[in-house]
Amino acid sequence: MKITTVTGKLGTFVEVAYEDVKSSNKKIEDLKKKKVFEGKKGQVFPNVFSDESVIYLGLGKKAESSLEDLRLGFCKLGAELNKSKVDKASFDLGQIKGLTVEEAAEAIVEGLLQSEYSFDKFLSEKKERSLKEFALITKDKDKEVKAIIKEVTSVIGGVFLARDLVNEPAMYMTPTALANAAKELEKLGVEVEVHGQKEIEKLGMKAFLAVAKGSEQEPKLIIMKWNGDKRSKDKTALVGKGLTYDSGGYGIKSTGGMVDMHSDMAGSASVIGVFKALAENKVKKNVVGIIAACENMISGGAYKNGDIISSMAGKSIHIGSTDAEGRLTLADALYYIATKEKPNRIIDIATLTGAVIGALGGITTGIVSNDDDFAYDVVRAGNEVGEPAWLLPLNDKYRDMVKGTFSDLLNSQVGSAKGGGAITAGAFLENFVEDTPWVHMDIAGTSYNSAAEGYLPKGGTGVPVKTLYHYIKTRK
Repeated sequence: MKITTVTGKLGTFVEVAYEDVKSSNKKIEDLKKKKVFEGKKGQVFPNVFSDESVIYLGLGKKAESSLEDLRLGFCKLGAELNKSKVDKASFDLGQIKGLTVEEAAEAIVEGLLQSEYSFDKFLSEKKERSLKEFALITKDKDKEVKAIIKEVTSVIGGVFLARDLVNEPAMYMTPTALANAAKELEKLGVEVEVHGQKEIEKLGMKAFLAVAKGSEQEPKLIIMKWNGDKRSKDKTALVGKGLTYDSGGYGIKSTGGMVDMHSDMAGSASVIGVFKALAENKVKKNVVGIIAACENMISGGAYKNGDIISSMAGKSIHIGSTDAEGRLTLADALYYIATKEKPNRIIDIATLTGAVIGALGGITTGIVSNDDDFAYDVVRAGNEVGEPAWLLPLNDKYRDMVKGTFSDLLNSQVGSAKGGGAITAGAFLENFVEDTPWVHMDIAGTSYNSAAEGYLPKGGTGVPVKTLYHYIKTRK
């Protein structure tokens, strides 16, 4: 589907209605009286086979209507237009009250694009979409709306890329394949370096290598750089967890717990997705990204529960569980980025704990940080784009829970009855960021859906690409 701007109606015309506001359109009021269409949130009523092809979209109660409601409503509208075999449609942005044209356009464009996503590469029969063009009537804001269409299309393209990478089965999405996906960004001006086993060994990334050694797949260290503002030394670092498959190792998962573990690289997928959007939109910020990509498998040479391993930082780690592997790969990646790149701030993104799902469900991303102001800026960015996050507490009692008796640190608290696993995982990672302001985003619950919900599909969601892009672009 192509989204364009026009000065007059094109194809099927879309009209919106609020549940509690009288419409100037007599036909809508007649439908309300008959209770056929009442303007309720997300309600769609197509009348595309009449002389005047029109489709009505409900936005609910005006005072309660939000940008997220617009995204959801226009996503549902896009699906209905395809279902009704409409090929062209248009909407007058002036119908949206209480928002600027720019705000409304951004939410509407995203909603329409979200309705287009499908991971169908393995399906023998693919659904054909009838909707080829959707036009926004802009009046005197044509230039601004065109710029919004371009930017939002790129950002959602980054979201879709992240989803595709997550949804790819692990038999194809190996560490090498993930590195190749990152290398594709070179066409957009992103600098990409990929290091293999020997280079990783030279760097002393012993925690990363401990996880990787049970697999036949070679680990890859992927480094990406977007230098959008060469006049500035300010730099944000993104660190993505890159477990392309997690069996749990000798702390083996159940069959049900293992089947979706191709998604354990969702953090790295989001980093690649946001780099795509930053580069396509030529965002004037400097960003460096790192991914320690490997599999966590079982073999005669795999690391074991009870091992004590080292790390790039020189800290020893007792392995309470080989299924707490993500924090080990992240430990070396974080230390590398903190000491080699010396960024002004670090955000790591990881499907790290089941505990965060217990705490926040699949709705909200859990955040742990050593800098509350920084963390709240990330939370704000997420809330503004419809990706909610919540800052969890971090204090010395949690930090003490990851200290070892025979080692510097524990990767998992065996037999601990204190809980707080989402926080203690963050407390572990804090040991590897030096003094750099740092935010840890645990996306275990928000990066992958067991069923579609709203505009988020079953499978990979692409969270938190929108948050990261918005935070980086708007940070002052």
